[in-house]
Amino acid sequence: RISISCLLPASWHFSISPVGCPRILNTTLRQIVVIGILAAAVSLLYYSLVVIRNKYGRAYRDKRFHRYLARVTDTEATDTNNPNLNYGIVVDCGSSGSRIFVYCWPRHNGNPHDLLDIKQMRDKNRKPVVMKIKPGISEFASSPEKVSDYISPLLSFAAEHVPPAKHKETPLYILCTAGMRILPESQQKAILEDLLTDIPVHFDFLFSDSHAEVISGKQEGVYAWIGINFVLGRFEHTDDEDEAIVEVHIPGSENKEAIFRKRTVGILDMGGVSTQIAYEVPKTVSFASSQQEEVAKNLLAEFNLGCDAHQTEHVYRVYVATFLGFGGNAARQRYEDSLFTSTVLKNRLLGKQTGMTSDSPYLDPCLPLDAQDEIQQNGQTMYLRGTGDFNLCREIIQPFMNKTNETQTSLNGVYQPAVHFQNSEFYGFSEFYYCTEDVLRMGGDYNAVKFTKAAKDYCATKWSVLRERFDRGLYASHADLHRLKYQCFKSAWMYEVFHSGFSFPVSYSNLKTALQVYDKEVQWTLGAILYRTRFLPLRDIQQENFRGSHSHWRSFSFVYNHYLFFVCFLIVLLSILLYLLRLRRIHRRMLRNSSSTSLWIEEGLPPQKIAGPL
Repeated sequence: RISISCLLPASWHFSISPVGCPRILNTTLRQIVVIGILAAAVSLLYYSLVVIRNKYGRAYRDKRFHRYLARVTDTEATDTNNPNLNYGIVVDCGSSGSRIFVYCWPRHNGNPHDLLDIKQMRDKNRKPVVMKIKPGISEFASSPEKVSDYISPLLSFAAEHVPPAKHKETPLYILCTAGMRILPESQQKAILEDLLTDIPVHFDFLFSDSHAEVISGKQEGVYAWIGINFVLGRFEHTDDEDEAIVEVHIPGSENKEAIFRKRTVGILDMGGVSTQIAYEVPKTVSFASSQQEEVAKNLLAEFNLGCDAHQTEHVYRVYVATFLGFGGNAARQRYEDSLFTSTVLKNRLLGKQTGMTSDSPYLDPCLPLDAQDEIQQNGQTMYLRGTGDFNLCREIIQPFMNKTNETQTSLNGVYQPAVHFQNSEFYGFSEFYYCTEDVLRMGGDYNAVKFTKAAKDYCATKWSVLRERFDRGLYASHADLHRLKYQCFKSAWMYEVFHSGFSFPVSYSNLKTALQVYDKEVQWTLGAILYRTRFLPLRDIQQENFRGSHSHWRSFSFVYNHYLFFVCFLIVLLSILLYLLRLRRIHRRMLRNSSSTSLWIEEGLPPQKIAGPL
């Protein structure tokens, strides 16, 4: 018999007769029902504690990785209808032209330990929102009143892509580099004042006095370092054992214990005119003299990328040095000037005409075998013919490093803090990549021994053979005859700058030469927007704290709300089961009493009184 009884709020009883339903079947059915309910409850509890935990726990563990992966591979068009997206604009005013970059980022996650997830905005065609104009802004030094008209097309371009509702909260930064640095301060000031006066009249972007300035080479180097490390995910401090870590002594907190965090990468960038190096100095540095200490102050930058000045996990000390005249083309020019001067002097002293006629050319070890070249100076022509001797070329150009006998110095005798070669990583850009990849096809992981052998073989190859290979398309698509002719010299120059100038050992194996990072050209403007918007997360964090103080229950995460729900559900379910079992025992007692009464009536006897509870 299956019965359901309830005593409250009103007494009622419902019973199903066992007729046509054997008791054994009823018992089995009851057991199946009870076991099924218990199994369902246990399954729900297991799902809540294991399945959901695994799902969201893994999402939490991989949150940084997925965000980093999205930043690297995300080429989708920016959703301008998303109200939670923020925007920022940086104008790079260089010597040859000005470029505007538009960046975007979602709402900050509220964790003060995380940085903004900034990436470049993409239009409907999935192309980066970038525009360039010529000439450089420094060309308006004599007519600064025309600067705002010059830069207006760039800002109009950005205004078309940033949603109008976001203009007033979109910061605009106009940062001027090399071309403006060489102008007198009065001309710099006149150009910047015109920008600060006219731009707010025509555009609603967030643009204050500090948003337009001429930045130093040191600042530009720091921004480039920040951009590269941000794209590589080196600012995301995780406990992943597979990640290389480094011990860091936070600047200004010498009495505190050192911290361990992800190892950042250094950058080497050799252009046509200059060479730049930037890397983190994780430990406190010492100086050989007070003069060296004074010089170091101009080369070391200490900054906090975090939004909270009291948090030290994003405090970095970075060494940045730029060396004018040490770029690939400038170095060749210096070499040729020295060659011409010394040859003319020797000819005058010895009464010879070496290099002055094509029949008696100067034998240049830094040109490929039998390659011919000319140097034009002061109306005179000097003729060169290559001998392709890589080792001799290295010896000749070593004095151009201008090294000194002082400790901890590099090119030009400039101070350089020690690099921990066993626990460091560097990326080489521009000429470091071109020298290894365009002709030698060795871009990527740098190996000094293999590079030296390939460079030797190239230099010793006849020019006619190199031309034939070029005509057959065996070199990189953008490699030209200029690259072929000066590859031997530039290979030797890059090698000497890296190993002799910056003192990297020949056995160093953590240099990667690259043109792009994850198929993207990383601009220093990315580092600039990241650094200059570092305090913006405070706004989101304060809003979250304000909401949390008025509604504390919202502070529970989605996952733990589910835990609470399923635990409550299980408690209610077990309570119902216990209540039904108690009702079942009460009902059985009532059935036994009624069965006894019926038996006395059938026998014609008065029913016996059954003692009840006292």
